[in-house]
Amino acid sequence: MKELVEFIASSLVDNPDDVKAKEIESHQATVIELTVAPSDLGKVIGKQGRTARAIRTILNASGTKLKKRFVLEILD
Repeated sequence: MKELVEFIASSLVDNPDDVKAKEIESHQATVIELTVAPSDLGKVIGKQGRTARAIRTILNASGTKLKKRFVLEILD
């Protein structure tokens, strides 16, 4: 899932080399922390959070298939 989030985010931003995702496992869910360049933060979040919501929807759909729960956190 980490690779999926990195691929989607790097396709959206101007500086794809600055995209980093980190997976943190817990007993309830897997948290994916996404870090991008400060100038690209708006592109990943989108207008009114629509792009971020779409990425979270893809994660939820993929997680349902794997019977796991994934949470996306976009860090500053």
